[in-house]
Amino acid sequence: MAESPMSADPLEIIEQVCERDSLAFRILVVHGELVAGKADAIAARVAHLNPDVRFIEEAALLHDIGMILTNSPKLGCHGQHPYVCHGVLGRELLEKRGLPRHAMVCERHVGVGISREDIRVQQLPLPDRDMLPQSIEEQIICYADKFYSKNGNSAGYEKSVEQILKKLQKYGSDKTRRFQDWVELFENR
Repeated sequence: MAESPMSADPLEIIEQVCERDSLAFRILVVHGELVAGKADAIAARVAHLNPDVRFIEEAALLHDIGMILTNSPKLGCHGQHPYVCHGVLGRELLEKRGLPRHAMVCERHVGVGISREDIRVQQLPLPDRDMLPQSIEEQIICYADKFYSKNGNSAGYEKSVEQILKKLQKYGSDKTRRFQDWVELFENR
C-alpha cells in the first residue's frame, strides 16, 4: 500500500512535539541526521535492492520521535513512559499524522528489533507482537541507528561493528546473528 507524500518535512513534525530550542530537539535532530547519513551510504551500496532513498532519509530523521514521551531526563525528555517504549510511542505519533510506513520504522528499529518472545520473556511493557524490521528500508535504518548513541557525550562518534556486537551479546546470540547478517548484506559489497 503506497503512502502519500509527507505533508510536512521531518523537522516540522519534530517541532510539533518538541520545543525547537530544547535539548531533546537537538539530540533528536543530530542523531537523526547521523543515522540518515549512514543509511544513505548503505542504501547506495545496496542500490540493486531498490531501497526508497527519500523514504529512508525521512524515516531516519523521525525514527526516535517517540523518545519525547519517555522519562529520559538525560535526553531532555520528561514523559511518563520507560525508554524501551519509544518505538511504539513513535509509531502512534506518526500514525496520527498519516504516516503509517514511517511509523513502522519507529516501532521496529529498537535494538535490532524486538520479538514477541523477547517481550514475553523479559516482561517488557510493550504490546504482545513482533517488532522486527521487515522491509529493506526498515533494516537499513535499524542497522545505521546502532552506530550512534544519543547521549550528549558521544554524539557524532561512530561505533565500530565490534563495539556493537559486544553490546548486543548480552541480549542473546539471535541479536548478534541478526546484526552480523546485516553486516554481511550492507558492508561486504
